[in-house]
Amino acid sequence: MQFKVVTTVAAEPVTLAEARLQCKIDADDTTHDALITSLITAAREFAEHYTGRALAGQTLEGALDSFPDCDYIDLPMPPVVSVTSIKYTDTAGAEQTLSTGAYALSAYGLGNRVNLAANGEWPSTQEVADAVRVRFVAGYTTAPKAVKAAILLHIEIECPLNPHTPAERDMLEKARDSLLNTVKVWGM
Repeated sequence: MQFKVVTTVAAEPVTLAEARLQCKIDADDTTHDALITSLITAAREFAEHYTGRALAGQTLEGALDSFPDCDYIDLPMPPVVSVTSIKYTDTAGAEQTLSTGAYALSAYGLGNRVNLAANGEWPSTQEVADAVRVRFVAGYTTAPKAVKAAILLHIEIECPLNPHTPAERDMLEKARDSLLNTVKVWGM
């Protein structure tokens, strides 16, 4: 499934104050806030790419060329909090919205599976790219501690205000990756 971000993250998993502290910048020194803010976003995006998880609340939309042959759709970027809509292009070429009673979000595992209702079947779609579009909300309200620590390490690694030796950088990168491996979605 391909997906795109529909709405940007409202609140990053780490605060500007936490990132300043990690970069050894005085709490009242705001001269580098634009840089630190961009590093926070870049670090979260790196961690999301690395783990395959949405690490802060955001709305995403996944697309398929048709409904699957099975009775479920696996969504990317868990944890999925809710499904906003499932829209599809019917055989006549018109956009339709699937009734919310026709499917349910699984409450088990990573919570990223949309199950077809009992005795239901997916509607037929026109043979076009992205004929099925699932809009959903994904991400943590509060990121796991390992994720926050990894994001802060990534910010420290990338912050040009306190450069590290290659050996120090390598050690920090290994620590960051080890932390992210604790929440990484494997095999998806």
